[in-house]
Amino acid sequence: MTVSLAACGSSDGTDGKSGGSGKEAIKVGLLLPENQTARYEKFDKPLIEKQVAKFTRGKGEVVYANAKQDAAAQNAQVEAMISRKVDVLIIDAVDAKAIAGAVKKAKDAKIPVVAYDRLAEGPIDAYTSFDNEDVGKVQGKALLDALGDKAGSGQIVMVNGSVTDPNAKQFKSGAHSVLDGKVTIGKEYDTLDWKPENANANMAAAIAALGKGKIAGVYSANDGMAGGIIAALKAAGVSPLPPVTGQDAELAGVQRVVSGEQYMSVYKQYAPEAAAAAEMAVALAQGEKIDSLINQIVDSPSTKGVPSVLVPGIALTKNNIKTTVVEDGVWSVAEICTERYRAACEEIGLR
Repeated sequence: MTVSLAACGSSDGTDGKSGGSGKEAIKVGLLLPENQTARYEKFDKPLIEKQVAKFTRGKGEVVYANAKQDAAAQNAQVEAMISRKVDVLIIDAVDAKAIAGAVKKAKDAKIPVVAYDRLAEGPIDAYTSFDNEDVGKVQGKALLDALGDKAGSGQIVMVNGSVTDPNAKQFKSGAHSVLDGKVTIGKEYDTLDWKPENANANMAAAIAALGKGKIAGVYSANDGMAGGIIAALKAAGVSPLPPVTGQDAELAGVQRVVSGEQYMSVYKQYAPEAAAAAEMAVALAQGEKIDSLINQIVDSPSTKGVPSVLVPGIALTKNNIKTTVVEDGVWSVAEICTERYRAACEEIGLR
């Protein structure tokens, strides 16, 4: 799927309709799920704040809270936002199902809700994320490319994300659609809370069950877990390391790709996702229609026909680090190519 930024207004906010009418001095409640993954504090929060400012001509306020992977805390944060009389909520749910009651309370208070990055249940008004099944397909295809002729002879281990995250289910489905029938899946795990230490334990169990010489590759749903997986492989004396996938283009993940410890990540351009969330949130707070902003209609288990903007992901390997995360200003060469990685950077022309 190809998504034009025109689907969610211009990237600088000048062509969209939001901010052009109605109240501009609005309060946007922003609830993000955790702070272990670098993206939320480094990218999502400041990008959304910047876009809200653009779409409200600097008059809008973002009221922020982070749930630190605690679903109950996030439900309480929604209630606190309702008490503060925010005009709209942007919620990246810790637990998509557990948030439904809080979303209903917001709706009852006539506060529109934009589900961000994860498809929250309950009566949400809009949704923006990445094309998650496509992300899983990108990961699966990259793993097959890395395995080459070995795809049919060894076993792979699949380390998926948390069952409380609907995105994890979609990544998993996309990956299976590419991998099934082409590889033997020796072990597969759903990883509690996406935590690297839990992924490490899963990988250690897989090595013990399959044997360290029997693992041809590892599907890891994100970079944080890939770090835990690679640590388990090293601790077991697996050498050379099998190809390991990832997602999010976190700095540590990009550095592992540079060094060859991790085969790939998925680079997701947070700017268009944040712009879509901000523009839809401002429009909803102002009572405007968002039909012209969306590019998809999706269904959640509890709500049908949710207006949505979905953004594609990009396979990140050694070959395109410079033309993706460096050119987009996500990470600088100096940040990636520290002393430990300088020689590897030189080898791939990253200067």
